[in-house]
Amino acid sequence: MTAALPFVKRWLNTGLGFLYPEVCQICRQEHATAPEGFVCAACWQQVRFIKAPFCERCGLPYAGDITTAFECHNCRDAVLHFRTARSAVTANKLMLEIIHRYKYNRQLWFEPFLADLLVRAATPVLAREQCDLLIPVPLHAAKRRERGFNQAERLAACLSRATRIPVNNHLLQRVKPTQTQTRLHRDERAKNVQHAFALRPGRQLHGEKVVLLDDVFTTGATTSACARVLLSAGASDVCVWTVARGL
Repeated sequence: MTAALPFVKRWLNTGLGFLYPEVCQICRQEHATAPEGFVCAACWQQVRFIKAPFCERCGLPYAGDITTAFECHNCRDAVLHFRTARSAVTANKLMLEIIHRYKYNRQLWFEPFLADLLVRAATPVLAREQCDLLIPVPLHAAKRRERGFNQAERLAACLSRATRIPVNNHLLQRVKPTQTQTRLHRDERAKNVQHAFALRPGRQLHGEKVVLLDDVFTTGATTSACARVLLSAGASDVCVWTVARGL
């Protein structure tokens, strides 16, 4: 089966080439292929990988010549249950459009592009940290049925293949339907996800180092609520990785 995977992947990419012309699905002008997520080299130039200096806690990037470790004022004033949060790129206009179309319009051809960003940034860091589990932020059952998939699960599977850190999709659950966080302020976001997550019955952790996976990090309210449950369940450490970081 393993030997057949490259053939299957080529066959699927060929199929996508018939369904969708090999043109960038952002600018609709330049050549782009399925393995590239239909994002051309010119649009790639708009991607901004996050590099130091950034807040040691939440990963918020800063301009300037800061040479010492620091926490931003938001983290100093907040109660966050994860140790660190890191993101691959900034959530600029390009990235927000791609993620929105991927999540809400089922434009899954963007997945290789998004996964590539995450793998490039997270793999070397996670190799040093020796984490035990990848846990995607869960969707409520009703929203999952509506959307048809959980983008965090799919991205976690891509990162797992690159890092060989196993994914657990059956440990954490969202028990309370919540409104979308995008239209809420910081305090409203924290209240919106309060008591929204729980461990599945009969599940427990035993000192594992956990990586929480999601697509976008903004205030950290959702991932902090998840981290609180995981720490209470026995995790020794929780860090967060997302594709994009809101500014």
